[in-house]
Amino acid sequence: MRNPDELKIYAITDRECLKGKDMKLHVELAIQGGATMIQLREKNISTEELAKIASELVPICHRHGVKLIVNDDWKAAKLIGADGVHVGLEDDSVAEIRANTDTAFIIGATAKTVEQALKAEKQGADYIGVGAVFPSPTKKNAVRITPDDLREICRSVRIPAVAIGGITKNNMWELRGCGNRGIAVVSAVFGADNPYTATRELAETWDKVYNTRTALTIAGSDCSGGAGIQADIKTMQVHGVYAMSAITALTAQNTTGVSAIHDVPPEFVAEQIDMVFGDVRPDAVKIGMISSAETAEIIADRLKYWKADNIVVDPVAVATSGADLSNKQAYEKVKNLLFPVARLVTPNIPETELITGIKINGLKDMQESAKIIAEKYGCDVLVKGGHLEDSADDLIYQNDGKYFWLEGKRIDNPNTHGTGCTMSSAIASNFALGYDLYTSADKAKKFINTCLESGLNLGRGKGMLDHKFCGENFLSTQFDMLKNIIGKRAVL
Repeated sequence: MRNPDELKIYAITDRECLKGKDMKLHVELAIQGGATMIQLREKNISTEELAKIASELVPICHRHGVKLIVNDDWKAAKLIGADGVHVGLEDDSVAEIRANTDTAFIIGATAKTVEQALKAEKQGADYIGVGAVFPSPTKKNAVRITPDDLREICRSVRIPAVAIGGITKNNMWELRGCGNRGIAVVSAVFGADNPYTATRELAETWDKVYNTRTALTIAGSDCSGGAGIQADIKTMQVHGVYAMSAITALTAQNTTGVSAIHDVPPEFVAEQIDMVFGDVRPDAVKIGMISSAETAEIIADRLKYWKADNIVVDPVAVATSGADLSNKQAYEKVKNLLFPVARLVTPNIPETELITGIKINGLKDMQESAKIIAEKYGCDVLVKGGHLEDSADDLIYQNDGKYFWLEGKRIDNPNTHGTGCTMSSAIASNFALGYDLYTSADKAKKFINTCLESGLNLGRGKGMLDHKFCGENFLSTQFDMLKNIIGKRAVL
């Protein structure tokens, strides 16, 4: 579909739910309350009668810029100028309908399995309806699927999916993170005394469920607040992302160094991850300090179990102060178990040299090393160039061989405690917000530059970044840019 957001609140009519009430009035009120698409679903009536009802709804829908979809009968939909049709598993095939309609005609198809969804996509469907995900009063005998089934189907196709079946404002939260672009509701709207209020509450709940982005940081704690979990949470929060954490180790450190490390038992790390994923599924995951091989193993196991998305691995080996934060066994596990499940790995130059065994003296060496990592572990790589002598360029190298340079100016600031943590957390936050790889990294680099230019100077060693100050400054800059763009469009 050209605009998948049209599927957000997909309201389906049902005369049994209406119990003799005026359908046209209820459709009008539902649209005013926030319905983004209307489907006319009427069983056991003739094509002529269906066309008559539909012809009365088309002008109402189109007056509000909302599409009208007819259930099952694509010929009736074409006859009265409806925008499309939704077909079930036992109706005419998507391929047949597509062959007899133009490309503007919307075709939706029911799917309960990945195979059915892929078949509908291949035949030309614009979206799929997946369910029933909860017990439905309008389809009491419908075959149920789980939220995990819904998530798997959404991941398997490129066309958007609508979840259907017993969805209310109270259970919608259980679908968070499944990937559906809308909810289809029947009785929740057309069985309500006030369809305007009912639809408005569904739309408001949708915005809370799907527009609140979340991220999980799995890393060590820095009691000085400049790096690790503390820096990650600050970074995520100023990006507008709700931050959660699973702590892998407690460190006693400040700007001058690390005096002690206390590993959290691996089983307790797993318990933290499970409690987060089992309740509020993260839209992105950032992984930082891991100082034990057992912890690396159990993190990889839990992330695979939960089928985590948008994983950013910052392969921390040495703190800014020079202290070792990982051992050889742990680092090998991080490379072999976590790199392959990551969307992006973000080593700095010393870490890249440690991973590849290649000495980096310039941009060409960065590119060759990134290629080795990408090809060996099957992940995208961001090699941070902050340790270069004559520039601060970063390299994005994708595992398909494409690469991009992020040019950066060298900022004269010795206070760099936590820059690596902040950079990777900013990228994870941008992933959670829906940005692509290049945009996420570019925004993160600009954020780091703002942090370095802030002038905070705390501690006797390499000082911290003021994430709150930088966040306000960064977001203010983004807002000014947005106003400028809007202004230019207004002039045009």
